[in-house]
Amino acid sequence: MTAHDPSLSPAAELKANVALPFGQARAMPKSVYTSQAFVAQELEHIFSKEWLCAGRADALKGPGDYLTMEIAGEPVIILRDRDNRLRAMSNICRHRMSTLLEGRGHVRAIVCPYHAWTYNLDGSLRGAPAMHMNEGFCKEDVKLPSIRCTVWLGWIMVTLNPDAPDPAEQLKEVENLVGYLDMANYAETFREEHHWNTNWKVLAENFMESYHLPVCHSGTIGGFVSLEKMTCPEGYDAFNYHWILKKDDAPLTVAHPENTVLKGEERVKTWLLAIYPALMITLTPGYFWYLSLHPDGPGKVKILYGGGLHADYVNDPDAQAHFAALKALLDAVNDEDRGCTEKVYKGLLGRLSEPGALSHLERPNYEFATYISSKIAG
Repeated sequence: MTAHDPSLSPAAELKANVALPFGQARAMPKSVYTSQAFVAQELEHIFSKEWLCAGRADALKGPGDYLTMEIAGEPVIILRDRDNRLRAMSNICRHRMSTLLEGRGHVRAIVCPYHAWTYNLDGSLRGAPAMHMNEGFCKEDVKLPSIRCTVWLGWIMVTLNPDAPDPAEQLKEVENLVGYLDMANYAETFREEHHWNTNWKVLAENFMESYHLPVCHSGTIGGFVSLEKMTCPEGYDAFNYHWILKKDDAPLTVAHPENTVLKGEERVKTWLLAIYPALMITLTPGYFWYLSLHPDGPGKVKILYGGGLHADYVNDPDAQAHFAALKALLDAVNDEDRGCTEKVYKGLLGRLSEPGALSHLERPNYEFATYISSKIAG
């Protein structure tokens, strides 16, 4: 097991780390990945307070469609109510505190699996068996607590923080960069959940830099990437980004042949957007894929992995075959990333490992470290 400096807390180590200018920057201290105490701080100060992504709004198509998630240990339901509005609410029964729903699916009402207390889709209590003899019980006073939920460019965003600025306000620069692609109208075609043996930040950082592509992805996409042609602009307070230009004959990766709106580089540019703290989006003119992350202790990460098609391709008769091939490629790339990021975490646990200097292509990692440090007091 890696040894931590007993004279400094992980937060203090990280603060000292990001105090250096980017030209002198090094990777984050090992303790911020391996310390159980630091994960607890992340859950309290980041995941309990920031906007997190539960997936795409089009995944919940009609009243009663639902999905579940946990935010810093808090069970949450997201569903469409009778008025077709998206709601988020507590996934804990107001009786003996059993969790209510699991996974995703469709319900006409929310029924507790323990004592069959039943809730309407707005969270109000519909019925409670054998409660008529309790003089202090009033059904009308019982309701599942609401949780803030909004849709931002097609993404379901949820937060436990009643005071968090709206995503549209925090992320307006994202719309300035990629608004021409109309991200809200992309259609999700797959959604999966995975669990890897690495720290959530290792996986986030892996997404944020394309420096690793030629080597980690030598079996898939690495040969199509040139380090010399990569650029990593300065990011913003709430996200970082970079982009890659693709060949104009790649199926789905580029604009649909019948699309006459997109011009020049817009037709072939792939954006990689890291929305803090934990939403990673790859956005092309033809398709998108994403990762939404949540820590599960220092050495494990829960991953929501999904993707789909630009509206231009949804009804294209050839698109599904192309996307099936693309999904197989994305899965292979994911497998490569899993191998690389799990090796990094294994190395972080070694006594002889230490953080090294960052490349100019890892500016997003430095900005991410700065963001993490800004949220957790030293």
